Amino acid sequence: MPKNILYVAGATGYIGREVVIRALARGHVVHASMRANSQIDFPHHDNLILDQIDTNTPKFNIPIGAAVISCLSSRTGTAKDAEKIDNHLNVSLLTFAKASDATIFLMLSAICVQKPKLAFQYEKLKFEAKLQSSGLNYAIVRPTAYFKSLTGQIKRIETNRPFLFFGTGTETACMPISKRDLAEFMLDTLHTPMSWNKILPIGGPKPALTPAEIAQIISNIYDKPNVTRSISPRLFDIFRLFFAPLTPLSAWAREKSELMKIGKYYATESMLVWDNSDGKYKAEQTPSTGQDTFYDHILMMHQTGSSETVDNDARLF
Repeated sequence: MPKNILYVAGATGYIGREVVIRALARGHVVHASMRANSQIDFPHHDNLILDQIDTNTPKFNIPIGAAVISCLSSRTGTAKDAEKIDNHLNVSLLTFAKASDATIFLMLSAICVQKPKLAFQYEKLKFEAKLQSSGLNYAIVRPTAYFKSLTGQIKRIETNRPFLFFGTGTETACMPISKRDLAEFMLDTLHTPMSWNKILPIGGPKPALTPAEIAQIISNIYDKPNVTRSISPRLFDIFRLFFAPLTPLSAWAREKSELMKIGKYYATESMLVWDNSDGKYKAEQTPSTGQDTFYDHILMMHQTGSSETVDNDARLF
């Protein structure tokens, strides 16, 4: 990789920003793309070059021979947004990457695409296929759950409200990974040719955690009673029935219906490697990396009084 030059698309996102920070710390020259109207900025760094992109007519200024990392992802996961960002914008990025003779194209995907049911999963898979047949060296990284996606109910526990989960809280599990460990894994992959031209599922430190175990961890650290409340996943089906008569006529209703479908998926599916041979999720088959545990992350949040921004477009609680 000449002069350790990277081009990071989607650099202002939750993982993209961390990739930029970690790459700069390693001494890389980083070209970071961001939406033209983005309100997020980076501190000045001599090795950081910002590239503003119009997502409607994208032009990516990728240096010749750079390694390309795509952290592009739709914000809501709805069909229109996913088609535009997860597929078409990535295709544009790939076109510019090929024209610049990129050494490798690393795509940040998601582990949930291994068992697709949702619009954004199908759009990610469409692009994965295009990347694999592009002729470029590639790596497709499919992480499990992020810490950020599991901390949205801390405020509920702090205010003595019950932790909400679906079913018994034990039917699903994940092996969450911190943004730091994921960013380091992605950067390590760029320098590990044996990991190229592969799909790489990755989680954080074992063991896998169920929602019930997550509730217990948060309650213990915040010194609150472990009070939980079960919700039936069928609730999402009821809401979808409500929107159904409106979906042929209303884009708003179609988006809300898709969000209910997304909610049902995450309520009933584990974020672990899926074993097709016996139709089960397998924690023992899910690769893990890093040192950051979910317990330590929650402990840090409690000690520092910090919180994480919740995506209001996609939140469940």
